[in-house]
Amino acid sequence: MKNHINAYKLRKLIVGIDKKVPLINGKEAVEINFDNGATTPPLVVVLKAIIKYLPYYSSIHRGAGYKSRFSTWIYERTREIVADFVGADSQKDIVIFTNNTTQAINKLAKRFFQKEGKGIVLSTVMEHHSNDLPWRKEFDLDYIGVDQYGRLDFKDLEYKLEKYKGKVKLVAIAGASNVTGYINPIHKVARLAHEYGAKIFVDGAQLVPHILVDMKDHKDPEHIDFLAFSGHKMYAPFGVGALIGHKYLFEGGIPSEPGGGTVKFVTHKDVLWNEPPLNEEAGSPNLVGAIALGESIRFLKHIGMENLYQHEKKLLKYAIKRLKEIDDIIIYGDSFNIDDRVGIISFNIKDVPHELTALALAYEGAISVRSGCFCAQPYVQKLLNISEEEIEAYMKNEDKKRPGLVRISFGLYNTFQEVDKLIRLLKVISRNKNYFINKYGIN
Repeated sequence: MKNHINAYKLRKLIVGIDKKVPLINGKEAVEINFDNGATTPPLVVVLKAIIKYLPYYSSIHRGAGYKSRFSTWIYERTREIVADFVGADSQKDIVIFTNNTTQAINKLAKRFFQKEGKGIVLSTVMEHHSNDLPWRKEFDLDYIGVDQYGRLDFKDLEYKLEKYKGKVKLVAIAGASNVTGYINPIHKVARLAHEYGAKIFVDGAQLVPHILVDMKDHKDPEHIDFLAFSGHKMYAPFGVGALIGHKYLFEGGIPSEPGGGTVKFVTHKDVLWNEPPLNEEAGSPNLVGAIALGESIRFLKHIGMENLYQHEKKLLKYAIKRLKEIDDIIIYGDSFNIDDRVGIISFNIKDVPHELTALALAYEGAISVRSGCFCAQPYVQKLLNISEEEIEAYMKNEDKKRPGLVRISFGLYNTFQEVDKLIRLLKVISRNKNYFINKYGIN
């Protein structure tokens, strides 16, 4: 394992890193990707692994032929790789492969309701919609607040757990925010939740790709009961995610998505369901996605998750420092104490629409960022101090332009020189606002 990351060497291991894209002036330039929080490009080793195993690709769990048995072995071996990566208990926990984190959370919500019944779920103001909407249907949902900087208000968590006096069945919380990058103290939250008889689910979509996560032993009061994450945010964008947690929750009952592969025996009157995790993996399993995820995990472990985190943290500090050089830049969240953040920054240029900033960066400089609310609208509304009256106006008029932010999010291959290019173009946009507003027709 190396003790630091050389992004320039790692860039050679990223598919499409030198791909040129068209600019508005008709020329081409190598794209700079600062949209890793949405999805990441594949690793070369991931692509090579897929190509290596494709000649042996076959059905999983069903065939008697060599290729089928070999494919099944690879698929099940990846389950072990995932469990080991996050410190899951191989006896008490199971790994369920899903399409992504969103599907994983929906599965968990359905099965949790089946097993635990109706009750209170605590989520937070900072959640991605995927860790908010699935809990609304069957549960009474309440939200843990955030402070003036957008950080989790731990005292509000304590207050609400005490307020509901043991009625909270689950605390569903993001491991890290996809808007501000704040890393939530998941083990501290787990300890408190368990004291009140609740379990904890961590949406690890923005955490697992950047920091080594340990679910801890089931006897540990800081144990993480359930965890989900996606391969496409950790250099394996081939349609696979994972849900990890207590096996008991998925035993018995009806699978969240019944279908082929979820049963042992079927008549027109009766169904004998399969055991977990097979009862939660309907249809033909995504072997290619599993291969990609397993190879990605092996690579990230090789370079070291701590090394990756420190590299992205240096980029974060440098980018915030450079952004502060521009008077009209507004950075959302705490831009001074940044030790509890992954490599995500959300900002705006004063008097410039967020979508215009993103468009100009792409068309003028081949710099890819994200703009909007990042599927976390209530949190963005909070950060922008949008009033209830304004929200009501947006609800009534779908043609009204939505408020939002510009987000940059780093990957292991990003460099300080790329940040410098971003800053240079942002300075140009900031100094020539009217020119760009007129050029792109966005105001």
